[in-house]
Amino acid sequence: MPSIAELAERYSARLAGKGDRLVSGLAPLTQANDSQLAFLANPLYRNDALISQAAGLIVSEVDHAFLQEHSADKNRTYLVTKNPYALFARIAQEFAKSTAPSYLPGIHPSAVIEAGATVAPSAHIGPLCHVVKGATIGERSVLVSQVHIGANVSIGTDALIYPNVSIYENCQLGDRNVIHSGTVIGSDGFGFAPDLAAGEWVKVPQTGRVVIGHDVEIGSNTSVDRGAMADTKIDDGCKIDNLVQIAHNVHVGALSVIAGNTAVAGSVTIGKMCMIGGSSSIAGHLNIADRSTISGGTTIIRSIDTPGQHFTSIFPMLPHADWEKNAAILRGLDKMRQKIKDLEKQIQSITADKK
Repeated sequence: MPSIAELAERYSARLAGKGDRLVSGLAPLTQANDSQLAFLANPLYRNDALISQAAGLIVSEVDHAFLQEHSADKNRTYLVTKNPYALFARIAQEFAKSTAPSYLPGIHPSAVIEAGATVAPSAHIGPLCHVVKGATIGERSVLVSQVHIGANVSIGTDALIYPNVSIYENCQLGDRNVIHSGTVIGSDGFGFAPDLAAGEWVKVPQTGRVVIGHDVEIGSNTSVDRGAMADTKIDDGCKIDNLVQIAHNVHVGALSVIAGNTAVAGSVTIGKMCMIGGSSSIAGHLNIADRSTISGGTTIIRSIDTPGQHFTSIFPMLPHADWEKNAAILRGLDKMRQKIKDLEKQIQSITADKK
């Protein structure tokens, strides 16, 4: 087990207090014991930090000053950093490695590796996986079990692909990607040309690919459709949650995050470092500027051109009776508007007569 001082040095945090205590892991403020670290990233939880039994607290400079002043224990130990949440995450990764499953290099006897597929010697191909001819699996990559890798797919190094993932033909994935169970990459985009005279929808062949950069993580049961002619692209560092629909020809810029149950329609371009809240909907052929923030449940129907803005379209929660009253008012807004216009004309007329 590392000591607090060792962790401070390893992650370039300022150690305040004694650092000789060994650390067994991390825990929430109210549950941590005297061998665990906890973190404070939100001032709303300062009272929890004051009574925490943690061996050490990961805090900002501001919170450190507050806790030092108000804590009954003036000898507490702190790891002081600009970003407590990020430091917590990095230390948590270190401890998680000790309990993570290990995957030894090799191919399970039940896996099917077609002739012409290339699997790196250090890769792990688990039970019932299927790797089609022309596919390439990079060094130290892991296909846990029942994973389908289509023809000419390229998987980079150090990938972790969980059970029941399907990656269709010709898609490309970079290094250090994590794909969770049930996700489908490269399924056909929703492209159909209406021919009303013939009474049918004519399928548009989806001949593009999905191209995913490095350090991308995609949650479970998410769909990323292949492009119609050009490629669907997810750039480096993106994080996509469970149950997200990424339609054909979408381009998600580097380091953007998309929360669960979001639907992104075709040919949308999402800029870099955007944050899209859960259950949002983005209409097709729009551009979302860099660093945009979209609140959960928001529907985007026009492009966002100015970087760094925050958008919300949902109606705030209310008690049901109050919501019904407001809904009734909304239904009559057009009539109210006309009444206000008529009153303005009357006021203008009266004012003109007095002059």
